Amino acid sequence: MPAYVIVEIDIVDPAGYEEYKKLAGATVEKYGGKYVVRGGRTEVLEGDWNPKRIVVLQFDSPRHAKDWLNSKEYREPRKMRHRTARANMILLEGI
Repeated sequence: MPAYVIVEIDIVDPAGYEEYKKLAGATVEKYGGKYVVRGGRTEVLEGDWNPKRIVVLQFDSPRHAKDWLNSKEYREPRKMRHRTARANMILLEGI
């Protein structure tokens, strides 16, 4: 079953976050993931949620997504993300 990692991001260090993006992509690919959404304009259709940036990753399974998140390859980029942005992240199983 496919799995999606959905991340709401508030970038606090734009230059540092650009460096993070350069490193993160290869780690996603290594674990069979792909970017479905990487930023872009958002529009509120209902409610009061107004995210600054959304990223959606697709993996073959929840296990692949968790393996990527906790991998040694993503360890340093993840630390960079924590320094350069505030994030909320969920794992969602798809159909």
